[in-house]
Amino acid sequence: MLHHIELYVSNIERSSAFWTPFMAQLGYAAEPWSGGINYCSSATATYLCLLEAAAEHVSAGYHRKRIGLNHLAFRARSRQHVDEIRAWLKEAGYPLLYDDHYPYATAPDYYALYCEDPDRIKLEVIAPD
Repeated sequence: MLHHIELYVSNIERSSAFWTPFMAQLGYAAEPWSGGINYCSSATATYLCLLEAAAEHVSAGYHRKRIGLNHLAFRARSRQHVDEIRAWLKEAGYPLLYDDHYPYATAPDYYALYCEDPDRIKLEVIAPD
């Protein structure tokens, strides 16, 4: 259904330090190009693209409760896979959301983790049913 998603980030180097290992754990390879970085998978034709925002647009920042993107949700291979990604996030010092209710923060049988990227874009990783 989706072909690609483009996200503007405030600092491409800082963001790629987060997104490259995060996406690698989900099976996506980084493909840098002159304007940003694409994260592609051989399993899907959909890809994610990061672009650095122009300086005049950075000061407003991002907030998921404004009009626009609330969050991105990714499928994990298993519950163990979700746990592995959570362990990496914790070890790397990235903020976890609702972690006091992990792994059932939003519903009793909905196994997922929630975190933020360096620009505070909310991400979700969901285990299969």
